[in-house]
Amino acid sequence: MTQTKDRSPPGEGLRERKRRETARRIKEAGIRLFIEKGYDATTLDDIAAAADISRRTFFYYYKSKDDILLTMQAGTGDILAAAVRDEPQDKRPLDAVRDAIVKVCAPIPADEMIVLDRLMRSSDAVQARKAVIYIQHEGTLFAALREKWPEPGQGAALRLVAMLSIGIMRLSLDTFSREGGKRSLVALVREAFDALEAEV
Repeated sequence: MTQTKDRSPPGEGLRERKRRETARRIKEAGIRLFIEKGYDATTLDDIAAAADISRRTFFYYYKSKDDILLTMQAGTGDILAAAVRDEPQDKRPLDAVRDAIVKVCAPIPADEMIVLDRLMRSSDAVQARKAVIYIQHEGTLFAALREKWPEPGQGAALRLVAMLSIGIMRLSLDTFSREGGKRSLVALVREAFDALEAEV
């Protein structure tokens, strides 16, 4: 699994840094065990032992082992919204979102994405909560679009852009997983946006 560098946010105190590092350690231990043993076979006690914490401490950071998987997706909406804000103002909103999604998805290692997606699909509870997170991503993306293009009367169109774009991400991930990474996620995203353009 590819690990991201752990950089302390500016002004972060010692207590906050230790809390963030512990949360990361629990998450990494959980993901490693899910891959090695399977999601259902991994217990909270297993994760706590691997992270060198008590079971009680686990609940200070995560409500359940589902939350460990869902943290891998929870920040996507904010990351995508930030990427949209960085896009040139003169782009069409749909083009800006497409290019932002490509930039966000391109650096993610394909093998890591396949493993995590399969882990998420192995749990019905995680899948149900994942659907709710997608709706939250739509709202976050829509807010960023309205911030960038605040003209009156454009709200409905921008909401459609947000919904369709998150839908394209979902469909592209489904195809990527089903094909076992045969085609890159970026290629599938571009293909889906091209198909949408051809129908409008």
